[in-house]
Order: sequence, then C-alpha cells, then structure tokens
Amino acid sequence: MSKSPGVPPRGLRRCAASVLLLLTSCSQVPPTSSAVIPPIPAGAARIWVYRNDGPYDSQNRPYLRLNGQVAGISEPNGALYRDLPPGHYTVSVDSYGVPYPNQFTGVDLAAGQVAFVKVLSMRERVGGGGDNFASRALFFTQLVPAEAAQAAIAATPFYGTG
Repeated sequence: MSKSPGVPPRGLRRCAASVLLLLTSCSQVPPTSSAVIPPIPAGAARIWVYRNDGPYDSQNRPYLRLNGQVAGISEPNGALYRDLPPGHYTVSVDSYGVPYPNQFTGVDLAAGQVAFVKVLSMRERVGGGGDNFASRALFFTQLVPAEAAQAAIAATPFYGTG
C-alpha cells in the first residue's frame, strides 16, 4: 500500500499501464486516403502493392519481394509503396510450393512512373481424400490499371513505405 495519500498502489498503476498498452495495440491502421503521400522523388519510380480482404482470402502475412529481395510484408487488406530506381521489377510474394507459370507479375518502370500491383490469394486443397484434407494459401501478383487500383487502395489501411 502506498504511504502517500491519493497515490494508487504500484500494482494498480502497472495494471492501468498494461491495459492502456493493450488498447493502444488494438487501434486500427489509418486508411491510405488519410495518409500524406509525398511526391515521387526526382529520378525514381514508385510501386504500390495492395491486398483487399475477402471472406475466402488468406490471412497469412507473406514477404513481398521485388526482384527477389524482401521489400515488405503483404498485409491482409493493406497497402504500401516503395520508391525505386527505374528498371524492371518482378513483384512476388512468398507462396507455398513450386511457382505457377505467370504467378507473379513483372513491370518496367521509367523515372516518375507509378505501377499498381494487387496481391491475390487462393486456397489449394492438399493431402488426403474425402473429408481428410488440408489447404494452404497460394499467392499471386497482378498488375492493375491506375484508376481501379487507386479506388481500391483509398479505403485500405496504409502500412507505409521503406
């Protein structure tokens, strides 16, 4: 018990601090439309990558890769962008098994250009027969026209840039 009147016991303060931290961690990420997005730096290009959440979409958070290098995490119902030097980029997401033909998209970007890539997922049934089966998430990337992508991204939570 505290010796000073009006000061809560140490345990109560710790409990209150823990509850505050828990509530803070439950806050939602703001939508992309409310984020301040700077212009593309001079001489650079930009790739936006996003996922929309559907009832059958995977909730996995695989690595997003640009030319095989990790560039972020593909969040369910999330968007992010990367500013890059102009060039050719293959946009892939870690996915189970051997890649399918055309599973991942490639894009050539010039300075000042913006590309929009959507991450799609599907469930693949594996193992067993009858009712004894499991499923795993397969991910794909697809180049999307700017008009469609910007509308989809606006309400999607923004996970930043690198």
